[in-house]
Amino acid sequence: MDTSFNSKDQSMQYSNRFKSKFKATYGPWALVTGASSGIGEALSRHLATIGMNIVLSGRNKEKLLALSDSLEEDHEIITEIVVADISSAPEIYRVVDEVKHIPLGLFVASAGFGTSGDFKNADLKQEIQMLNVNGLALMMLTHYFARRFSEQGRGGIILMSSIVGFQGVPNAAHYGATKAYVQSLGEGLYHELKPFGVDVLAAAPGPVNSGFGTVANMKMGNTMTPNEVAPAILNALGKRHTVFPGFLTKVLVSGLRTVPRWGKIRIMKKVMGGMTKHQKATAKL
Repeated sequence: MDTSFNSKDQSMQYSNRFKSKFKATYGPWALVTGASSGIGEALSRHLATIGMNIVLSGRNKEKLLALSDSLEEDHEIITEIVVADISSAPEIYRVVDEVKHIPLGLFVASAGFGTSGDFKNADLKQEIQMLNVNGLALMMLTHYFARRFSEQGRGGIILMSSIVGFQGVPNAAHYGATKAYVQSLGEGLYHELKPFGVDVLAAAPGPVNSGFGTVANMKMGNTMTPNEVAPAILNALGKRHTVFPGFLTKVLVSGLRTVPRWGKIRIMKKVMGGMTKHQKATAKL
C-alpha cells in the first residue's frame, strides 16, 4: 500500500489564501473519525498541512499516538486523541462528551468498513457492526454537529460516501446500501444546513487502496491512494454537495453517467464478482 506522504509537497497544494480562508471558516479544530488509517489518516495529514488542530479518533491507540506525534512535530499544530469503537452507541456518546469542550468547526466522518460476498451467507454480527459504524455512528455524530455548528453559525461536515452508493451492488449489497444512506443524507443536509452557515459534503471516491479490500476480503485491481483523494475532498467543501475525488473516480463515473440504473447494477455485479470470485473458489475447497 502506497500511503507515502511528503508534508512539503502537500503544503504546496494549498495556497496561503486557501489555508487562511479554510481555517477562518472551519477552524480552529477538526474531528476526524477513522483517523488511524486510510482516507481518515490522509485527511488528517492534509488538514494539519493547512494548519488545523485535530482531534484524532479511532480504535488503534498506537497508530493514533504515532500519527499525533508526527503531525505535531511536522506542522506545529495541537492534537487530541479519542480512542473509541463507535460500533456501539455508548462509545459514540463518549466521543461527543470528550469533544464538547473543544472549539470544533469541522467534522470528518471517515470511520467505516465494508463486507463482500453473498449477503445470505454473511456473518450477521459483522453486518450489524458495519451498519452501526457506517450508518448509526455517522448519523448520531452528524446530528450532534449539525446542531452545534448551526448554533455557532458556521462549520463543515464531510461524510464518506462511495461510487457504490448510487445503485445496487451485487456481491457487496449491504455495504453498497450503507453508502447509499450516507450519500442521500449528505445531499439532503447540504440544503438543510446551508442557511445556517454549515457546509456539508458527501465524498464519493472510487476504489481506494486504504486497507478496505483486506477487511472486505476482496481482491481489488486498479486503485487510488488515500493521498490522491484527500485534497480533492477538502477543496470541494463549501462548493458542492458531492465530490468524486481522484482521476480514476472521475473516469468511472463518466463511463457510467449515461448507463441506466439497471445497467449500472449489472456492471457492478460483474466488477464485484471479479473481486470476490476467490471467496467462492475457497468455499468449494
